[in-house]
Amino acid sequence: MSAKPSVLFVCVHNAGRSQMAQGFLARLAGDAIEVRSAGTAPAETINPSAVAAMAELGIDITAQTPKVLTPDTVQTSTVVITMGCGDTCPYFPGVDYRDWTLDDPAGKGVEAVRPIRDEIRTRVEQLVKELLDPGSEQTR
Repeated sequence: MSAKPSVLFVCVHNAGRSQMAQGFLARLAGDAIEVRSAGTAPAETINPSAVAAMAELGIDITAQTPKVLTPDTVQTSTVVITMGCGDTCPYFPGVDYRDWTLDDPAGKGVEAVRPIRDEIRTRVEQLVKELLDPGSEQTR
């Protein structure tokens, strides 16, 4: 039996996109996938519009806090998903890196954050299926 996959979501401030992605993955995968998020320049608090948009779907991310990205966090991840941090994310051979191009919800109201949230949910649902469906390994 292989070890549980670990996913790290990274964006600049770790206040919006990566926090929503972490909330979705934790909800959808439970304990089957380890999930973490971090930022290259973490904000003081999570984006209140991201919190509100997730609460609309019954996902509470208020206990999450922005965290600084460390090389160890990257190196110990199975998949690292970047969301706008570009070249500031450290690279380690053997780690599966993916870049999700998503609008930044910073400074936007909940109405503008909803489409970003919904796109993140779609991508996380696909990621969960890929990581947990034993047949998906054969299609890579």
